[in-house]
Amino acid sequence: MPGIIGRKVGMTSIYSAEGKAMPCTVIEAGPCVVTQVKTQDRDGYEAVQLGFGVRKEKNTPNALKGHFKKANTAPKAKLVEFKGFDNVNLGDLVDVNLFEEGEFVSIVGTSKGKGFQGVVRRHGFAGVGQATHGQHNRLRAPGSIGACSYPARVFKGMRMGGQMGNTRVVMENLVVLKVLADKNLIVVKGSIPGSKGSTVTILK
Repeated sequence: MPGIIGRKVGMTSIYSAEGKAMPCTVIEAGPCVVTQVKTQDRDGYEAVQLGFGVRKEKNTPNALKGHFKKANTAPKAKLVEFKGFDNVNLGDLVDVNLFEEGEFVSIVGTSKGKGFQGVVRRHGFAGVGQATHGQHNRLRAPGSIGACSYPARVFKGMRMGGQMGNTRVVMENLVVLKVLADKNLIVVKGSIPGSKGSTVTILK
Protein backbone atom coordinates (compact mmCIF):
# COMPACT_ATOMS: atom_id res chain seq x y z
CA MET A 1 0.00 0.00 0.00
CA PRO A 2 1.30 3.52 -0.70
CA GLY A 3 2.50 5.68 2.16
CA ILE A 4 5.00 8.24 3.34
CA ILE A 5 7.69 8.66 5.99
CA GLY A 6 7.23 11.28 8.69
CA ARG A 7 8.36 12.61 12.05
CA LYS A 8 6.21 12.82 15.17
CA VAL A 9 5.95 16.47 16.23
CA GLY A 10 3.74 16.03 19.28
CA MET A 11 0.16 15.92 20.53
CA THR A 12 -2.51 18.58 20.79
CA SER A 13 -6.29 18.80 20.66
CA ILE A 14 -8.76 20.33 18.26
CA TYR A 15 -12.51 20.86 18.51
CA SER A 16 -15.02 19.00 16.42
CA ALA A 17 -18.06 20.58 14.78
CA GLU A 18 -20.08 19.60 17.86
CA GLY A 19 -17.63 21.43 20.14
CA LYS A 20 -16.02 18.29 21.54
CA ALA A 21 -12.27 18.35 22.17
CA MET A 22 -10.47 15.55 20.32
CA PRO A 23 -6.89 14.48 21.16
CA CYS A 24 -4.73 14.31 18.06
CA THR A 25 -1.14 13.91 16.93
CA VAL A 26 0.73 16.25 14.59
CA ILE A 27 3.10 14.56 12.12
CA GLU A 28 5.56 16.18 9.76
CA ALA A 29 4.97 13.98 6.71
CA GLY A 30 7.61 14.31 4.01
CA PRO A 31 8.41 15.57 1.56
CA CYS A 32 10.03 12.27 0.60
CA VAL A 33 12.22 11.61 -2.41
CA VAL A 34 11.88 8.52 -4.60
CA THR A 35 15.37 7.03 -4.24
CA GLN A 36 14.70 3.75 -6.07
CA VAL A 37 12.00 2.17 -8.22
CA LYS A 38 12.05 -1.64 -8.04
CA THR A 39 10.56 -3.68 -10.88
CA GLN A 40 9.47 -7.27 -11.32
CA ASP A 41 12.04 -7.97 -14.05
CA ARG A 42 15.09 -6.64 -12.21
CA ASP A 43 14.27 -7.14 -8.51
CA GLY A 44 11.59 -9.81 -8.50
CA TYR A 45 8.90 -7.52 -7.04
CA GLU A 46 7.50 -4.05 -7.55
CA ALA A 47 8.06 -1.37 -4.93
CA VAL A 48 9.10 2.25 -4.48
CA GLN A 49 11.82 3.26 -2.04
CA LEU A 50 11.36 6.65 -0.36
CA GLY A 51 13.96 8.67 1.55
CA PHE A 52 13.27 11.13 4.36
CA GLY A 53 15.31 13.29 6.71
CA VAL A 54 18.80 14.73 6.52
CA ARG A 55 21.98 12.71 6.81
CA LYS A 56 25.45 14.23 6.99
CA GLU A 57 27.67 13.55 3.99
CA LYS A 58 30.60 12.48 6.18
CA ASN A 59 28.44 9.89 7.95
CA THR A 60 27.16 8.34 4.71
CA PRO A 61 28.91 5.26 3.26
CA ASN A 62 30.21 5.57 -0.29
CA ALA A 63 27.78 2.93 -1.54
CA LEU A 64 24.83 4.96 -0.25
CA LYS A 65 26.32 8.17 -1.66
CA GLY A 66 26.19 6.61 -5.12
CA HIS A 67 22.68 5.34 -4.44
CA PHE A 68 21.43 8.84 -3.61
CA LYS A 69 23.39 10.38 -6.48
CA LYS A 70 21.38 8.29 -8.95
CA ALA A 71 18.24 9.94 -7.59
CA ASN A 72 19.92 13.36 -7.75
CA THR A 73 19.27 14.04 -4.06
CA ALA A 74 21.18 14.62 -0.83
CA PRO A 75 21.75 11.70 1.58
CA LYS A 76 18.63 10.74 3.51
CA ALA A 77 18.41 9.50 7.09
CA LYS A 78 15.57 6.99 6.62
CA LEU A 79 14.72 4.68 3.72
CA VAL A 80 11.45 2.73 3.51
CA GLU A 81 9.90 0.69 0.70
CA PHE A 82 6.23 0.98 -0.25
CA LYS A 83 4.04 -0.96 -2.63
CA GLY A 84 1.06 0.33 -4.58
CA PHE A 85 2.55 3.51 -6.04
CA ASP A 86 1.70 4.29 -9.66
CA ASN A 87 3.43 6.58 -12.14
CA VAL A 88 6.38 7.64 -10.00
CA ASN A 89 9.91 8.06 -11.27
CA LEU A 90 13.35 8.25 -9.71
CA GLY A 91 13.86 11.60 -7.99
CA ASP A 92 10.16 12.50 -7.71
CA LEU A 93 8.79 14.10 -4.52
CA VAL A 94 5.98 12.57 -2.47
CA ASP A 95 4.29 14.94 0.00
CA VAL A 96 1.22 15.18 2.24
CA ASN A 97 -1.06 15.73 -0.76
CA LEU A 98 -1.09 11.93 -0.90
CA PHE A 99 -3.69 12.03 1.90
CA GLU A 100 -7.14 13.54 2.21
CA GLU A 101 -9.03 14.73 5.26
CA GLY A 102 -11.45 12.15 6.60
CA GLU A 103 -9.66 9.04 5.30
CA PHE A 104 -8.24 6.28 7.48
CA VAL A 105 -4.52 5.56 7.75
CA SER A 106 -2.26 3.15 9.61
CA ILE A 107 0.87 4.39 11.37
CA VAL A 108 3.94 2.28 12.15
CA GLY A 109 6.45 3.37 14.80
CA THR A 110 8.70 2.20 17.62
CA SER A 111 7.14 2.49 21.07
CA LYS A 112 8.88 4.22 23.94
CA GLY A 113 11.32 1.99 25.79
CA LYS A 114 10.46 1.42 29.45
CA GLY A 115 13.49 -0.66 30.37
CA PHE A 116 13.28 -3.80 32.54
CA GLN A 117 9.90 -3.87 34.29
CA GLY A 118 8.23 -6.28 36.69
CA VAL A 119 5.03 -8.24 36.19
CA VAL A 120 2.78 -5.67 37.86
CA ARG A 121 3.61 -2.94 35.37
CA ARG A 122 4.39 -5.11 32.38
CA HIS A 123 1.43 -7.51 32.54
CA GLY A 124 -0.97 -5.94 35.03
CA PHE A 125 -0.53 -8.49 37.83
CA ALA A 126 -2.25 -7.55 41.09
CA GLY A 127 0.44 -8.84 43.42
CA VAL A 128 -0.35 -10.43 46.78
CA GLY A 129 -2.75 -7.64 47.72
CA GLN A 130 -2.03 -7.56 51.45
CA ALA A 131 0.97 -7.11 53.71
CA THR A 132 -0.20 -9.35 56.57
CA HIS A 133 0.54 -13.02 57.30
CA GLY A 134 4.26 -12.61 56.87
CA GLN A 135 4.16 -11.03 53.40
CA HIS A 136 6.81 -8.41 53.99
CA ASN A 137 8.42 -8.41 50.53
CA ARG A 138 6.01 -10.25 48.21
CA LEU A 139 3.56 -7.48 47.28
CA ARG A 140 4.69 -7.19 43.65
CA ALA A 141 6.10 -10.70 43.14
CA PRO A 142 5.01 -12.86 40.16
CA GLY A 143 4.18 -15.95 42.23
CA SER A 144 4.50 -19.48 40.90
CA ILE A 145 5.93 -19.89 37.39
CA GLY A 146 5.43 -23.64 36.90
CA ALA A 147 5.22 -27.12 38.36
CA CYS A 148 7.96 -29.14 40.09
CA SER A 149 9.50 -32.40 38.82
CA TYR A 150 7.18 -32.43 35.82
CA PRO A 151 7.60 -30.71 33.39
CA ALA A 152 10.74 -29.55 35.26
CA ARG A 153 11.00 -26.44 33.17
CA VAL A 154 9.30 -23.10 32.55
CA PHE A 155 7.13 -22.94 29.45
CA LYS A 156 7.97 -20.40 26.78
CA GLY A 157 5.75 -17.33 26.78
CA MET A 158 5.33 -17.27 30.56
CA ARG A 159 4.43 -13.75 31.66
CA MET A 160 7.40 -12.56 33.69
CA GLY A 161 9.47 -9.44 34.18
CA GLY A 162 11.58 -8.23 31.28
CA GLN A 163 12.16 -5.62 28.62
CA MET A 164 9.09 -3.44 28.11
CA GLY A 165 8.48 -1.18 25.13
CA ASN A 166 10.94 -0.38 22.35
CA THR A 167 9.04 -2.58 19.89
CA ARG A 168 7.44 -2.07 16.49
CA VAL A 169 3.82 -1.00 16.92
CA VAL A 170 1.13 -0.54 14.25
CA MET A 171 -1.84 1.74 14.96
CA GLU A 172 -4.64 1.05 12.50
CA ASN A 173 -7.64 3.07 11.31
CA LEU A 174 -6.63 6.51 12.53
CA VAL A 175 -8.69 9.32 11.01
CA VAL A 176 -6.92 12.14 9.19
CA LEU A 177 -8.39 15.31 10.70
CA LYS A 178 -6.37 17.94 8.86
CA VAL A 179 -3.82 18.13 6.05
CA LEU A 180 -1.65 21.28 6.10
CA ALA A 181 0.09 21.01 2.75
CA ASP A 182 1.92 24.35 3.03
CA LYS A 183 3.66 23.17 6.23
CA ASN A 184 3.98 19.46 5.32
CA LEU A 185 1.88 18.55 8.37
CA ILE A 186 -0.81 15.96 8.85
CA VAL A 187 -3.05 15.74 11.94
CA VAL A 188 -4.48 12.36 12.92
CA LYS A 189 -6.95 11.55 15.67
CA GLY A 190 -5.55 9.81 18.74
CA SER A 191 -2.02 8.85 19.75
CA ILE A 192 0.73 7.11 17.81
CA PRO A 193 3.74 5.10 19.04
CA GLY A 194 7.08 6.74 19.73
CA SER A 195 8.46 9.80 21.43
CA LYS A 196 8.58 13.33 20.03
CA GLY A 197 10.91 13.55 17.07
CA SER A 198 10.79 9.83 16.30
CA THR A 199 10.37 8.58 12.74
CA VAL A 200 7.06 6.96 11.75
CA THR A 201 5.61 5.44 8.60
CA ILE A 202 2.11 6.44 7.45
CA LEU A 203 0.25 3.93 5.28
CA LYS A 204 -2.95 4.51 3.31
